[in-house]
Amino acid sequence: MTETVEGQHKQAEVPEEMTFVGHLVELRSRLLKASLAVVVVLVVLLPFSSELYTLLSAPLLAHQPAGSQMVAIDVASPFLAPFKLTLMLALLIAIPVIIYQLWAFIAPGLYKTEKRITRPLLVSATLLFYTGCAFAYFVVFPLMFGFFARVAPEGVSVMTDISRYLDFVLTLFLAFGLVFEVPVATIILVALRVTTPDKLARKRSYVIVGAFALGMLLTPPDIISQTLLAIPMWLLFEVGIIMSRILISKPEAEPEDSQTVS
Repeated sequence: MTETVEGQHKQAEVPEEMTFVGHLVELRSRLLKASLAVVVVLVVLLPFSSELYTLLSAPLLAHQPAGSQMVAIDVASPFLAPFKLTLMLALLIAIPVIIYQLWAFIAPGLYKTEKRITRPLLVSATLLFYTGCAFAYFVVFPLMFGFFARVAPEGVSVMTDISRYLDFVLTLFLAFGLVFEVPVATIILVALRVTTPDKLARKRSYVIVGAFALGMLLTPPDIISQTLLAIPMWLLFEVGIIMSRILISKPEAEPEDSQTVS
């Protein structure tokens, strides 16, 4: 009798184990496809790595005296800095493929209503991240580097190291890209019933203060870049509240009569 019960347990465990292994195999396949997309984009961009770095440094050099150049302190910086930039750019360009592979992996386990919300959120998150990076490059960088050039003491020659400049702008790209995800984060919180649009609206004053505090931490110590990060964060928070009211249906109110009858 004991052997029969153990045999039934083993037979019951086999399908579950096979299902788990199947998920691991599929996850491995999805990760390989996402990695392959990054590698393909990297190979295509590598011959243009120097030109890409020149394009990245344009907002800084535009506010420097004529003939100004950047410097490389480390021996390997002339190679590593453009390569790192190209790798980060390849990863950024391949984000749609990475998100699609992630979606293809998790979609079979979602309900139809969850799919209806998740699909546009993933697309919106990708577009908003790109928008945040573009906003940093075309709006924030010119204003910020122009401010730095104006406040430099007289007689000081500004010569920026290429590696430190790359780390600096990548940090800002990441900061603005994440800040532009505020509407998506707001909708997710409302969809998970963690909060409601009305509660978020009542916390508006705290959000504004927090936006400027976060702008102070994520950007250089100048009022221009801090304001340019804080104001979009606040406006995107308002957009998130509006979109959550439109997209997320209110939970059904619990019947009060049931409590009275009981």
